[in-house]
Amino acid sequence: MTPSTSNTAQDLRHAIGGLVIAPEDADYEEARRVWNAAIDRRPALIARCTSATDVTTAVSFAVANDLEVTVRGGAHGIGGPAVAEGALMIDLSTLNGVIVDPESKRVRVGGGALFGDLDAATQQYGLAVPAGLISHTGVGGLTLGGGMGWLTRRAGLSIDNLVSAQIVTADGRIRRASADEHADLFWAIRGGGGNFGVVTEFEFRLHEVGPIIQLGLPFWGLEQGRDVLRLARDVCATLPPDINIVIAGMNAPPAPFVPKEYHHQPGYAMVVVGLGAPEVHEAVLKQIREELPPLWEHITPMPYVALQQMLDEPNAWGFHNYDKGAYVDDISDEVIDVVTDHLPRKNSPLSVLLFYRLDGRYSAIADDETAFSGGRSPKYAIFMIAICPTPQLLDADRAWVRSTWEALLPYTTQTGVYVNALTTSEEARVKAAYGPAKYDRLVRIKAKYDPANLFHHNANIRPS
Repeated sequence: MTPSTSNTAQDLRHAIGGLVIAPEDADYEEARRVWNAAIDRRPALIARCTSATDVTTAVSFAVANDLEVTVRGGAHGIGGPAVAEGALMIDLSTLNGVIVDPESKRVRVGGGALFGDLDAATQQYGLAVPAGLISHTGVGGLTLGGGMGWLTRRAGLSIDNLVSAQIVTADGRIRRASADEHADLFWAIRGGGGNFGVVTEFEFRLHEVGPIIQLGLPFWGLEQGRDVLRLARDVCATLPPDINIVIAGMNAPPAPFVPKEYHHQPGYAMVVVGLGAPEVHEAVLKQIREELPPLWEHITPMPYVALQQMLDEPNAWGFHNYDKGAYVDDISDEVIDVVTDHLPRKNSPLSVLLFYRLDGRYSAIADDETAFSGGRSPKYAIFMIAICPTPQLLDADRAWVRSTWEALLPYTTQTGVYVNALTTSEEARVKAAYGPAKYDRLVRIKAKYDPANLFHHNANIRPS
């Protein structure tokens, strides 16, 4: 049943402290909007909750009125899980507080906070939580699936640093999940996505980072692709722990630090980030430069918060997006052949292909310690992302993403898929992401906390 009158909205307005927005309200169009402009869905109601108690009321209201539920944090999921036709959207955007305890190196973060909120607060003390690469990403969505970025090699995934979480489950109860309280739920939310409830607060362990880090960005043309990827493979095999590299197939930005003749040129880059001594960072760049001189390079110290914001503009709200991801054990010659064959076929200058190196602290965590999909052996995560200013470009680059992913499949690992890169929730793909043992364990926990599968707009785990 979908609410069709303002009376239903009024009932919810009387019950919660936050704002309730219905289709007839002036701010509805903006409130239902998500980051990916390719997603255009109309929820029945939007409940902008201001407390965990508001969330419990909204969950109970949805159950009583036979409404589907979606959860909006940063609204950054490419598949648009934050919004569904005729559903109740639980909007956490006002639950964005950040409380830092620099003495214990802990931080409590509202379930609707963005990583930009988190970075700004923690960097006042030279501290940080491992996170993604874009600051307007929501803490909740990224964390629940894993959370990988610049600090992964040094400090693991976001979930590896989660100490506890406050979560509203399908029965409307507010629970605390940690190693010693609802431990099964705590295990499941560290990688199991939004399947188990609405997280209204996260508590993370913090690490000393910055406030100044080192950035190096060498760039080469398309014709040098094979040499760049072979060099990246060799360099990443012996990286110091305070260095991380993201390897990118991309177009050169029209930025002041890029010579004008190379603006928008397609090619390959290594984004080399140094979190420790500048001389260690420079030694890695010197090795790269001497073995394969780039067309241009940009080297500079910068604030850690600026690093986290560096990719915000090319990933701004309002573009049309589509992505797929995969894991590979190494950048093999076969993987190199696929990438160098397919990268020139992309159409949008904003579309990218990225390699994330996963090792170090990432691999020091036991595979069964969390529900994370993909195993903990050293590897690369590959992301193929269509980022398009127009729907017409999206049609072409969606096909580019799919063809590249299909060509890579024979060389991908057999240890799952990163669920944050799943844009659909087909059961077979979700099962494959986790593997039989983890999936069966997740199914049992799902049946305990959400037996009716209320929370299913995600990489869905169906209760047994």
